[in-house]
Amino acid sequence: MRTHSNSLIAVTAIAGLIGTACAASDAPTPEPAAAQPAAAQPELDADERPVDFVGKLALDPTSGPAGTDVTITGEDLPADTELELLWVGADCDWVLQGEQREEYHGRQCAAREDPIGSVTTDGSGHLSVSFAVPQGYGFAHDVLVVDGSGTVRNKALFLVDVEVTVSPESGPVGTPVTIEVRGMGWQSLEDTRTILYDNRYVGFMSAVTTGGTARAVIPATGAPGPHRIEINRGAYTFPYLNPAQSPRPDIPTFEAVFTVTEGDPLLPAPIADQNPAAVTQDIPHGSGDAPAIAADVVSGPVGTPFELRGDAFAPDATVELRWFRIVGNRVSGQGWDEREVVLGEVIVARDGGFTFASEIPGDVGGPHRIEAAVAGTAVAQTSIVITPQADAIPARVRWGQDLGIHLTGVGWTETANIYALVYDNAYVGYACGFNTQGDVLIPLKATGEPGWHFVELYPAIYKGKEKPGRDNFRIPQLTAEDDHPGEDLPVFRFAFLIEEG
Repeated sequence: MRTHSNSLIAVTAIAGLIGTACAASDAPTPEPAAAQPAAAQPELDADERPVDFVGKLALDPTSGPAGTDVTITGEDLPADTELELLWVGADCDWVLQGEQREEYHGRQCAAREDPIGSVTTDGSGHLSVSFAVPQGYGFAHDVLVVDGSGTVRNKALFLVDVEVTVSPESGPVGTPVTIEVRGMGWQSLEDTRTILYDNRYVGFMSAVTTGGTARAVIPATGAPGPHRIEINRGAYTFPYLNPAQSPRPDIPTFEAVFTVTEGDPLLPAPIADQNPAAVTQDIPHGSGDAPAIAADVVSGPVGTPFELRGDAFAPDATVELRWFRIVGNRVSGQGWDEREVVLGEVIVARDGGFTFASEIPGDVGGPHRIEAAVAGTAVAQTSIVITPQADAIPARVRWGQDLGIHLTGVGWTETANIYALVYDNAYVGYACGFNTQGDVLIPLKATGEPGWHFVELYPAIYKGKEKPGRDNFRIPQLTAEDDHPGEDLPVFRFAFLIEEG
């Protein structure tokens, strides 16, 4: 058991230790022709360097968390030669394709080489130097010894341990519990964590764009007393429950206990404070002789007032202003299309300018084109981004009462089309926003014992294409605020009291 400071829960690895399935890390230093072959990384898109192995290379230790001090020693390398040491990591990102980046195509990683030092061998080809393991993705990493021509002269393998902290260790119901995982991997099976709270599935954690560090915040729920949190594997949608018997028993899982104490609840911020605020700008003046339009709102929720200004139009011309919306139906296979809605008409002033006041119409989230047309021909355009927002729910209810969760501005792309609902840290299901132009009503009933209860709505990935060994669709992405593909979407958190009787 590894115990952290008093503000953290004791977190225990319960399914395997990093490196137990990688014999190369404990084996004697291999001969050059077979130097550390265990670092197979089939998914990494790496540039190949020329290789001319010579001598022997060893690391001490061969595994540990980021920050570990490691000594690298080499024998029978090129004599009196300056060599560079490189740590092979990865740069990863989500892959989005399509005309409006609406298609989800998984994730990809490219090799990244970071200098960790240089050393000059002695007359016999010996070297010894130390370095600290960099922060980043966990599991297998090559350490390369490269000469001045860029040729790899030898390499060794280091296994970066996964670390987990859960904080704090106790508090009243509603306490935000932060789960942080450092050293998540970039390969399949290594790059997903699933969370259980009292044997209830909460959702998954990712670290694609955060360099191997994942952070989730869940509320403490349930009656006063201890509650068990599991940080499991589970790349195939749900937690994997017998990891010690898997083909990769070296991928550990962790557990912790949070104690709910008596006292006033810690409630989330009012939903009005959680909704994204409208982003505004000073309307820029058009330049040149070509007609131009601009809006004073860059992004905002449905109903946000905005003003359009036009410049360099023909005086006294009639300008039709058109809003373009995305419509479609994925279930029927119809795909999606753009359709226009006329916002209104305006007459251009003698100076060639005009202003037009309106508000963001009810529509799907994401960017929307606005066109200015004269005599039926579009001559200028701008855009406004719709952001999701939620309505408040009742603060006090009776058992069985409908909470009436209502969202507007839910998106239409494969990465913005759904929100996944978690009730008292148990995943319930998801709701779509495409067919209803972003307007989503979830008829959720209040259940459970009298007392405080908590609901979260997480962005999720609706569908798409994924790399082998992963299936993270239609489930809550607990790390969405830091690592969601595509849109920057809010997490919505609610609390309500079920009254006695």
